[in-house]
Amino acid sequence: MFDPDHLTDVAYKLTIIGLVQGVGFRPFVYRLANELKIKGWVKNTNYALIAHIQGPTDNIESFVHQLREQKPHASRIDKILSEKSDLQNLENFTIVASEILSDEVTNISPDIAVCDHCLEDLIHHPRRINYPLVNCCHCGPRFSIIKGLPYDREQTTMQSFKICDNCKVEYNNPYDRRFHAQPIACNDCGPVYQLHLKDEIITNLQDILNHLSLKISKGRIFAFKGVGGFQLACDALNDEAVQRLRIIKQRDTKPFAVMFKNLEILKKYAYVSSAEEIELLSFRKPILILNELKSLAPNVSLNLGTIGAMLPYIPFHYLLFNHQNLEVLVMTSGNISDEPIIIDNRQAINIFLDITDGVLTYNRDIYNRLDDSVVSVVNDKPRLIRRSRGFVPSPINLSCNSEGIFASGAELTGTFCIGKQNQAIMSQYFGDLQNYENFMFYSESYERFKKLFRFEPKIAVTDMHPDYVPVKFAQQLGIPVEYVQHHHAHIGSVMAEHEINEPVIGVAFDGTGFGTDGNIWGSEFLICDAINFKRVAHFEYMPLPGGDKAVLQPWRSAIAYLYKIYGKNLLNIDLQILKKIDKKNISIIIEAIEKGINTPFSCSAGRLFDAVATICNICTHPTFHAETPMRLEAAINKFCDGKYPFSYKNGIISFDAMWPEIISDLKGSNAVQNISSKFHNTIIDVIVYVCKVLRKDFGLNTVVLSGGTFQNRYLLEKAENILSENIFKVYSNQQFPSNDGGIALGQLYITAKKLENYVPRDTRKN
Repeated sequence: MFDPDHLTDVAYKLTIIGLVQGVGFRPFVYRLANELKIKGWVKNTNYALIAHIQGPTDNIESFVHQLREQKPHASRIDKILSEKSDLQNLENFTIVASEILSDEVTNISPDIAVCDHCLEDLIHHPRRINYPLVNCCHCGPRFSIIKGLPYDREQTTMQSFKICDNCKVEYNNPYDRRFHAQPIACNDCGPVYQLHLKDEIITNLQDILNHLSLKISKGRIFAFKGVGGFQLACDALNDEAVQRLRIIKQRDTKPFAVMFKNLEILKKYAYVSSAEEIELLSFRKPILILNELKSLAPNVSLNLGTIGAMLPYIPFHYLLFNHQNLEVLVMTSGNISDEPIIIDNRQAINIFLDITDGVLTYNRDIYNRLDDSVVSVVNDKPRLIRRSRGFVPSPINLSCNSEGIFASGAELTGTFCIGKQNQAIMSQYFGDLQNYENFMFYSESYERFKKLFRFEPKIAVTDMHPDYVPVKFAQQLGIPVEYVQHHHAHIGSVMAEHEINEPVIGVAFDGTGFGTDGNIWGSEFLICDAINFKRVAHFEYMPLPGGDKAVLQPWRSAIAYLYKIYGKNLLNIDLQILKKIDKKNISIIIEAIEKGINTPFSCSAGRLFDAVATICNICTHPTFHAETPMRLEAAINKFCDGKYPFSYKNGIISFDAMWPEIISDLKGSNAVQNISSKFHNTIIDVIVYVCKVLRKDFGLNTVVLSGGTFQNRYLLEKAENILSENIFKVYSNQQFPSNDGGIALGQLYITAKKLENYVPRDTRKN
């Protein structure tokens, strides 16, 4: 790479591309250069960090090596471009002002959990003792406060806070870890907290901590302003408080996330593997889905057998936990029902002050709202379920140019994705876009991403479903629109993430996806690459009584399956679920099936899971998305390795022989647990069997698993392992959700690949 003459000074220009802004990279470069007696300079630009370095070849080589090996923990180097340069008349190494050079953009840091050094400052630093918004180059708010690039204080919501003289000295000292830390602040000059009560406002921090710790321990509920929005908190061991929080949130049974004081206490309540511990302690500090060891208040998880656990990630969390003996708090998004998380102080006070016991605010604005991210670990690999705080807006590098492509994503778990050169930049999670407030959040974020990333949309790509909100959004942009089939997009998201360029067997299981035949898909075996797909197998089509109503009333799917096997005699089967449903309603469903009235055809894996869970009387009236299959998974007896029969003919998978055995098993001991196990094992058996058939038929050995059904940890773990045992190469989603939150990435990638391979008709050779 460098000159062989190790005694002569040489000069190089380095262009360092990756996550190198807002993570302490320039002072790191400065210190490293001085240690190695290298002269030159370093600066931020809008698309990369650029350095001019000159010195002996040995020193230069050591510099580049240590640059990669010792980089700041939250940074990421995608590539270092090196070109020989002219020697300059320099006496030392300096940091020069940021510069905008083009419309390209560098990676923007996600928000980073408070670091150990800053936690020490809470105890020892004279100006930062108990300062609840302490931060440095290595931690603190980033994406949540940024308005534009380059990442300088004037481009953040810290612009209105004047730096005190002492902070200014730290800010300008390259050897200080607060050098150019844009949110730098202290007790003398930074934002401050206030606790709003119904009859007073408390401004003294110690008084705030005293009041909160005392009242929470007595079952009170408070709204806290976090990094990306407000959160609602109460004692997770006080069931009365948790029940009251459910009323406030209008949330019947969906599990609450909880925050533990520390890892030691968390391990009293949940099983934690070494891989899970790494995620819990990472700078992202996500919510992690863990298996329950000891119960919290019953209303926290409502018998799902798991805990959505996280550790403190902002200074105030630590101050509160250390103030009294609080060990674990429910810490859930500060919103009502399924609306966006609230970020505005005044709105939070207006909404929450009357229904909680107080609202805690600080006076630094949140510009980009963010929910907590949710992760699970399967086969020792982290899997994103909800990608937001700590991950967004970190991009993914693609093997193709995606410039100007806007992917609108799906409707239920809304996200979008924009293309910048060979990168895909995914938005934060928005929720169900049928909700007007969520859609406005989506639209607002689209405009902000355009400005922040200097993105000019040239082509939109969206789902095939004609009635989806994001489809209509894409169609109204006034640019050409492409359509990508839902399940091809699921597989494409994995191919993008793992840079798979070969044809694969794609297995896409979920609840709903609009098919090319006009039916509802959701159990697809595809032979596909990044451009084309062929559907080669799927579950048998079944009528879906009431259409979308069957999602909220899973007993409808159960009736459809039972009717296929037993006809009207299903009314004579001794099933608890049939006793719960009015026979008139069952008769109406049967008549609708017979006459084809509002019974669209579906092969959805999700509806099959619904039917099994309903027949087992597990969850007949779900109150949140995917509750029914979640409760079916929770019932698994992991020591049961039985299976049910299925048939496979001409690409159609039928479960007709399974239902009589399930009904028979309901009479045995541990019936529900064993049925759940045998059913899950059957689905795994189907996946492996069909993949073997397709390997023989098409000569493919790479399997890609995606779709919301693969959030089921048991299913994903076993399917991956058994496929691997059968000598398949297996890939699944990791950095992006397998649910519809990853759809936009797949849409963008498939479209980019199509454009890359597009040849205009008039230039094609015969």
